[in-house]
Amino acid sequence: MLAKLEAISKRWRDIQEKINDPDVMSDMKKYIKLSKDYKELEPIVKAHNKYSKLLNDLKSAREILHSEKDEEMRELAKSEITELSEKKNLMEEEIRIMLIPKDPQDKKNAIVEIRAGTGGDEASIFAGDLFRMYNKYCETEGWKTETIDVNEGTMGGFKEIIFEVKGNEVYGRLKYESGVHRVQRVPKTEAQGRIHTSAASVVVLPEADEIDVEIAQSDLRIDRFCSSGPGGQSVNTTYSAVRITHIPTGIVATCQDEKSQIKNLEKAMAVLRTRLYELEYKKQLEEVSSKRKTMVSTGDRSAKIRTYNWPQGRVTDHRINLTLYNLQSIIDGNIHELIDQLQLAENAERLKEDL
Repeated sequence: MLAKLEAISKRWRDIQEKINDPDVMSDMKKYIKLSKDYKELEPIVKAHNKYSKLLNDLKSAREILHSEKDEEMRELAKSEITELSEKKNLMEEEIRIMLIPKDPQDKKNAIVEIRAGTGGDEASIFAGDLFRMYNKYCETEGWKTETIDVNEGTMGGFKEIIFEVKGNEVYGRLKYESGVHRVQRVPKTEAQGRIHTSAASVVVLPEADEIDVEIAQSDLRIDRFCSSGPGGQSVNTTYSAVRITHIPTGIVATCQDEKSQIKNLEKAMAVLRTRLYELEYKKQLEEVSSKRKTMVSTGDRSAKIRTYNWPQGRVTDHRINLTLYNLQSIIDGNIHELIDQLQLAENAERLKEDL
């Protein structure tokens, strides 16, 4: 572990020198990458310095114990050795977790897509419940959400809704939500009070920026049309809605949420970049998900990850066999415990791989 820490500290010092190099500063892409690496490594370097000091203090206390003849000093040294040894064990656990290679995508903003699955109108209503759940969770985290595209359900909720989430470590937290969410309850549309099972799928993608994906203008077909749905006077009167087709792949991105055509174009381009970026990123996810059950949701988005059972008031996450009996609180956006437990399970698996 010490060898790893020393190598990271050396790498951090090298980056520090490079960042101040005028040639590097003139290459914006390289400068941004090095700055990100510098910030990521800094907490590990600080932990290394703290750990090194602790080891030196422990070494000094042991030397005093072996060389000192005064009994009082020896007792003080013994007490210090016990205390420092406990701190050393705790710090080593913390450092092991810090040394787990992080997914560089975790710091990115996210684009979230929720689609109604099996269950007709009830599936659309449930997709609306999930959207509100994530919206409230994002509020508690201090993240900003912006709707990109909406297709409303006939009885409420959404057949499909796509939205962007901006903030700190957004993808790193929300990525565990990708997969099929299942609901068991008596639908509003059910007259006889029978419990139905419906589903909605959630896809969480790391938002790609222009540095990640370069798109040639000649590869794009841009269609402008009148937006539909609620939105005031601009609906069905101005060509503010935008549909972008990436000709080589056939990938389509649409946005009609804003009244401004320019803003809709910007949002649609963000979705298109993200979907193109996903093609490459998906290969890495599939490789990871074959090793880790907690990541199966992002690697295989057809996997059933969670069940929300209304009659029993429970939520079960099938990846880690976790059941919580606070369904209403979870639907109200309190999904912190679910995500924390998934992160813990993933870290434990990654530590096993590292060992």
